[in-house]
Amino acid sequence: MFQVRIHGRGGQGVVTGAEMLSVTAFFEGRHAQAFPSFGSERTGAPVVAFCRIADREIRLREPIIEPDCLIVQDATLFKVIDVFAGLSSDGYLLVNTNKSLDELHIRNAVDRLPKGHAVIVPATEIALKRVGRPVPNAALLGAFAALTQFVHIDSVKRAIEAAFPGQVGTANVAAAGDAYEFVLSQQSAATAA
Repeated sequence: MFQVRIHGRGGQGVVTGAEMLSVTAFFEGRHAQAFPSFGSERTGAPVVAFCRIADREIRLREPIIEPDCLIVQDATLFKVIDVFAGLSSDGYLLVNTNKSLDELHIRNAVDRLPKGHAVIVPATEIALKRVGRPVPNAALLGAFAALTQFVHIDSVKRAIEAAFPGQVGTANVAAAGDAYEFVLSQQSAATAA
């Protein structure tokens, strides 16, 4: 089973992102579940959503305490909560930001992960460019596909189109594609260095 915990703030599409990731898994013939954990349920408040993906039926129903991957939609959360809590030593980290890991002051935590398992992507900037709104969830799903290779980008795009038909879906698919290519180019540059 592969477990993903998504941290963000209300209004960023955290819950929808988890749901689209679960639909992505369904399209690939896997079992999946997605569910949120809310606090004060207002725009800007910290929100956590979870997604489990497995090749067989999933019977667990509790929050994910030991994720295989963290997706952080709002980097300011590093100052507010222990985002890294429970992340496995071979886990993945995907952060929506245009700052460096050093600027975020998370280098020590990232250095405990395998090389290439942590990546930053300016998903909000990509969303603004493609969608016209600062909602990074679709872009981050494209980045997730590139980082983990656990799901295919074509399945991600299908899930986005299912969630957002029409022009909104097309724009979000483009954002996911841009983020996917961004992460692949970062990985290529890191390998070449």
